[in-house]
Amino acid sequence: MKTIALSMLTILLYSLCFSQDTVPYSSNNGKYITVNGTQLYYEEYGQGTPLIAIHGGLSSIKDIAPLIPELSKKFRVIAVDCPGQGRSEQADSLGYQLLADYFSKMIDQMKLDSVYVFGYSDGGNAALLLAADRPDKVKKTAAFAAASHTSGYYPEAIAGLDQLTPEEIEKNFKWWLEPHLQKTPQKGQWKKFVKDFSSMCATPLIVPEEKLRKIQSSVLIVQGDNDIVKPEHALKLHQAIENSQLCIIPAASHFILYERPELFNVIVREFFTKEPKLFDWTELGN
Repeated sequence: MKTIALSMLTILLYSLCFSQDTVPYSSNNGKYITVNGTQLYYEEYGQGTPLIAIHGGLSSIKDIAPLIPELSKKFRVIAVDCPGQGRSEQADSLGYQLLADYFSKMIDQMKLDSVYVFGYSDGGNAALLLAADRPDKVKKTAAFAAASHTSGYYPEAIAGLDQLTPEEIEKNFKWWLEPHLQKTPQKGQWKKFVKDFSSMCATPLIVPEEKLRKIQSSVLIVQGDNDIVKPEHALKLHQAIENSQLCIIPAASHFILYERPELFNVIVREFFTKEPKLFDWTELGN
């Protein structure tokens, strides 16, 4: 439990340190859309191809803010607070497939012809499921620190998340609980969210193998070499997804978005704006 608490505290501190260089949360006249009876909060920035940005677990739009200024120069960034997090209402339950289903319906309700998707950590898991489910809509997907099974994580990196209780949150996660209660429209239901989140983390299978092989969009699997996901698992995802690229960033942790936002932005922007060029071995002799 101490390991994951320290990791989550690190991401909080990084987000505070870099907040002056990013888009302030709720700075762009956020809106709500009702999906399955649940109000989801989202913010839009820029113009162009719609790019749905999905944050990680125990998080909100605020924690992917370092991406928004750069990506919004090229795309219509649609950053969403996942159900039960940030300013969005809770769903009846919580799971990666549920998240993908919500974003799928959001695409239809917003009448988006085609989209790009970026997902951070838990958001990356949901992004891969969304890409598998909606080949008609999702054209490119960047998944940061995604995993298809809990065995793909270093055990010490996620220790305790599958056993979170409201009591543990009140004791050791006040740094999450207090900001959460400031934003959530359902202050009296945070204990239910914690139980639902813990249940999601306790489910070993995240993205079934058959779904990975169904993905037709271009996919970027990206993470740090000192991330919470094992590099060999990232390679496994890359091998399972036919039209994918793999990027392991050296000397980078799960928090590279805050450690080196300029590098991360370049990697993601290049993926979304350019098509990969295969090396032509026949040109060697010319």
